[in-house]
Amino acid sequence: MANDVKLLLVDDNPMVLGMLQHALAPFARVVAAGDAADALLKAVDDPPEILVSDYRMPGMDGRQLVEKLKSRPATANFSAILMASRADIDERLSPQDAADDYLAKPFFLKEATRRIKRIVDRIALEKMAKTAPSDGVVRGNLSQMNVIDLMQSLEMGRKSCRLKLSNESETCEVFFVEGQVKHATYGSLTGDEAVFKVLRWTGGNFEIDFEGKTDQETTKLNTQGLLMEGLRLLDEAQRDAGGEVGEESSASMGADAGAAASKASGSRRREEEEDVLLDS
Repeated sequence: MANDVKLLLVDDNPMVLGMLQHALAPFARVVAAGDAADALLKAVDDPPEILVSDYRMPGMDGRQLVEKLKSRPATANFSAILMASRADIDERLSPQDAADDYLAKPFFLKEATRRIKRIVDRIALEKMAKTAPSDGVVRGNLSQMNVIDLMQSLEMGRKSCRLKLSNESETCEVFFVEGQVKHATYGSLTGDEAVFKVLRWTGGNFEIDFEGKTDQETTKLNTQGLLMEGLRLLDEAQRDAGGEVGEESSASMGADAGAAASKASGSRRREEEEDVLLDS
């Protein structure tokens, strides 16, 4: 389900432009431009919230495009990602440049999409927070943003909050302090094990209370560590089941876990088969 996040994609290579546009379209409202001059006109007409641009282009390059847009108050509020060779990133582009992140060419399409999507999700979450009702609680469905994307967005935004996840009769609460998970509960489970349980969910709802706090610290891993370990356990469960989640495994993991394991494994296989290495 696409977020209402405006993303301006710029590349003078039609193949790279087309493949990235197709990959990002399910996650954001993508506008494509074949050069910086065209991008500048489109940005003035409809200011983007994210700019993903090639660095080396005829005429105005990606860095100059970012600088021009940042210099104008009407178009200054966006996150910028530049696609450039490793040599250009190391020798020509510095941390002081206006870009927020860099994609080193050549890159795999799936990895680039994942990295850009993390920024899309962070901005979508910030927009949801601004339009939250009077109680200040952001509410949504996990079909809009899944558990992993939610946790990564809260980590990137360094948010402190209570994340409540509900799926039918099951409920989990995860407390963040500056983007790091400090405490989690799921039934009788607490800490890391509670987080691992909800990473397997494929449906449900979420609530984010930015006033929610706790004094408890039950998790041992940081947010990224929890996500990586949780996905490793999911892979392991799928592998132990011989590629298919059997009755015994499904019973121990739960119906949602079995569905998520099958879905995740199938998705990863498709990604490996379909992934494309993109260069200039």
